[in-house]
Amino acid sequence: MTIDQLIQLKESENKVEFKQAKGGSISYNGGNKATPKDRRRCILGYVTAFANECGGYLVFGIKESKPHIVVGSQQNLDRIGELESNIYRDTGIRVRAFELYDAESKRVLVLEIPSRPTGKVYKFEDVPLMRVGEELKPMSDEQYLKIIQEQEPDFSQKICKGVVCEDLDTTAIQKMKEAYSKKQKNPHFLTLSNTQVLSDLDLIIDGKVTNAAVILLGKSEVIKKHIPQSYIQLEYRNDESKITFDNRQTFTGPFFIEAENLWESINLRNGSIPIQQGPYIFDIPYFNKEVIREAINNAVAHRDYRLNGEIVIKQSPSKLTITNPGTFPIGVNLNNLVTTPSTPSTSFIK
Repeated sequence: MTIDQLIQLKESENKVEFKQAKGGSISYNGGNKATPKDRRRCILGYVTAFANECGGYLVFGIKESKPHIVVGSQQNLDRIGELESNIYRDTGIRVRAFELYDAESKRVLVLEIPSRPTGKVYKFEDVPLMRVGEELKPMSDEQYLKIIQEQEPDFSQKICKGVVCEDLDTTAIQKMKEAYSKKQKNPHFLTLSNTQVLSDLDLIIDGKVTNAAVILLGKSEVIKKHIPQSYIQLEYRNDESKITFDNRQTFTGPFFIEAENLWESINLRNGSIPIQQGPYIFDIPYFNKEVIREAINNAVAHRDYRLNGEIVIKQSPSKLTITNPGTFPIGVNLNNLVTTPSTPSTSFIK
């Protein structure tokens, strides 16, 4: 990380806070300030908020306002090791502090703050903090609850009580084996027993069937009984502005079978647009199979199965939208969706 790279960062998207702190004026723990609002605007307050928001950078020696100009800072001069130690002692957060110098030897101090562990919320003066614009405010109840719920096991890995291996569709299992064998370029995979395959892919654990196995491979009546929210609705409208649909299908079977059925139904009404290249005119379909399948896979893999709503696919002659129950991960919204780094997570779609 260089000073030039720091200056190019955007506060909200890249999780960075610039502080001029030319004379080292930022309090470590709020000092003697009278109100909680003022005390929070200290090093420990910012470290706590950044950690709660998946980490970021607290920078001293660069002006807050744009353009971000290097002014240099004496903040914790010759004491950055002590600062790291004190922060860890008081919060349990292990920051990395380092110094940068510009061409005029102006000093910039950077605190690289790691993300909180899964399911953990850090607090300053017993208050969980988050950044809201230029302020540090108590975390909303909604966000606090989301973080606490992260401690729950992944829904896909939970055992589906009352379901046994005989409740899985053998045709769906065979399709899964063929798809996995092709992807891994491993023909030997097809020779393995169904039980071995399910165990190797963690779809059964100690002989018990997971929710993921039911969604991907379960017989229709088993899905209906245990996870009916995994149904997928496909609605077609001749005019996308219409409220009522002209046709509707419900896909209730194992996803390894229904995935192809979904595409076939979508493709039945797949229009095209003529594209000219030189003297030739090509009809290009509105909907590409690989693109649509990937979008549906993502909807199935990443929806919130704790909610009762179904995945709904709305198709019109030239538009297709997919809606699945759930929300964006914490810290992600429509404004930073493209630029926010992805966070690895467990997914049962291989």
